[in-house]
Amino acid sequence: MQAILTISIIVVCVLLILVVLVQNSKGGGISSNFSAANQIMGARRGTDFIEKATWTLAILLLVLSLLSTPKKTGLTDSTDDTEGSATKAKAQNAIVPVSQPAAQPAGGQPMGK
Repeated sequence: MQAILTISIIVVCVLLILVVLVQNSKGGGISSNFSAANQIMGARRGTDFIEKATWTLAILLLVLSLLSTPKKTGLTDSTDDTEGSATKAKAQNAIVPVSQPAAQPAGGQPMGK
């Protein structure tokens, strides 16, 4: 299921990039780039279609992204034994030896001088 969602997100992203690149920032968009589009759909209908496609793909991308997030089963802060990294598990099970501080000579002077 996760693979299908990931592939769908990638496809929607590519389509959204293409739709945004077709748009013209000055409002001309598809109507100024393709003269045949003015005859078939009209100038206003071409920009309406591109705008609706942009909003539809953006909303679809948001929904797919929310669906692909991992789901938490409980509301508590405790973690299962299966969660976490191997390093964390080793750290929890490790026995740390207590080290003794080095013995100082009676005068407080380091040895060797």
